[in-house]
Amino acid sequence: MRIERSVELPCPAPRCVQALQTPQTMCYVAHPMLRFVPLSPPAWPPRWEAQRYRVAVRFFGLLPMGTQQINISWLDRSAEFGHLHVEMQDHGCGTFMSRWDHTITVQACQEACRYTDRVDIAAGLLTPLVWLFAWCLFWHRQRRWKRLVAHGMDLAAR
Repeated sequence: MRIERSVELPCPAPRCVQALQTPQTMCYVAHPMLRFVPLSPPAWPPRWEAQRYRVAVRFFGLLPMGTQQINISWLDRSAEFGHLHVEMQDHGCGTFMSRWDHTITVQACQEACRYTDRVDIAAGLLTPLVWLFAWCLFWHRQRRWKRLVAHGMDLAAR
């Protein structure tokens, strides 16, 4: 099943891409709904690298939700579109899902940028429940992105 949600953020696209490149931003936009604890490697890197990460996931920081593999890759399609167009891809999986193909797209649009979450999910019989949870998570994440932009990309503004 697929989910796709977009939001226009009132910030320059390069600034949004810069924030997207850090695990700390992922943690900020998921807070407090999800908390990610790095397992392998055992600490977050300063910036996402094209590699696999294994994390423990906790619902509201308390309820264990198993582990998740985050498999990061980047695609800069700016030349193809004639303006900044960057995609961060996570071809991951987790305790409750066999496939979590998440693409985050940041596109320049005048003085702002368009941020899009798109995910394809496979979780067997649990797919509808995981889909519903992901829909709520992406709504929450985009709301947190708006808050982050409103606070000048200050990750300390919880």
